[in-house]
Amino acid sequence: MREEELRQRLRSTAEAHRPDRERMLARVERGMAEGPPAKRPVRPPRTPVPWLRVAGATVAVCAVLVLGAYAVTTAAHREPPEGSVAAPPAPRSVPTAPPTTEQGAPAGVLSASGRVDDGSNAYWAQSDLVVEAAGPLSTLTVELRIAETGGVNSTGAWTSQPNDAFVASESREDGFLVFRWTLKPGRTVPAGTHTFAGQYNHAEGARDSGADTFTVRGRPAGTGADGGGGTGGAAGANGEQKAAGGFTPE
Repeated sequence: MREEELRQRLRSTAEAHRPDRERMLARVERGMAEGPPAKRPVRPPRTPVPWLRVAGATVAVCAVLVLGAYAVTTAAHREPPEGSVAAPPAPRSVPTAPPTTEQGAPAGVLSASGRVDDGSNAYWAQSDLVVEAAGPLSTLTVELRIAETGGVNSTGAWTSQPNDAFVASESREDGFLVFRWTLKPGRTVPAGTHTFAGQYNHAEGARDSGADTFTVRGRPAGTGADGGGGTGGAAGANGEQKAAGGFTPE
């Protein structure tokens, strides 16, 4: 049978086919009378995988630890109940020493400290004496004694006080170059810090100031006999005070 003849027969058969409409409607009506199809059984939920169980347990443990730490911290910082007074810590006892000057001069109305000036060099030096007066002084004598260590010769002296308030002098006594300032009668040194300095040449090299000394004597205004700048006798006589010591190297 040829292909063209086969196609012709299939076409003729299709055109001759007539569907059974009544039979189709009867099948539809029968299906509607039977009701909806039965529901499928519902599958139960899956159990959580093991790692989710472990993660949940870890979170629960962390929550317990955080709550415990918070409770401890709150208890530690809890305010004392109203009406109770916390005892203050006992103060530490710190031993205190009586005040002294840099070179051990006695404390009081009058004190002093000496040092070699930083501007000193291998040929020249300046010895500074700082006098501190807690109140006005009616008498004051300042003495710097520079040991003769070789080539020591004065090049001058100065003070932060008015020059016309003192009688200044230089001399050599018992192996020392001595600078001395004596307050004139009727003059007063005010309370505060005052500087007296002696300048001198010396032999080349680093000079040893270990034998240099100073002495300061003064009387607070209103104690004893005022006027005059002498030493006033031994320390303590007529209210006079004394400070003495050496010079700290530069």
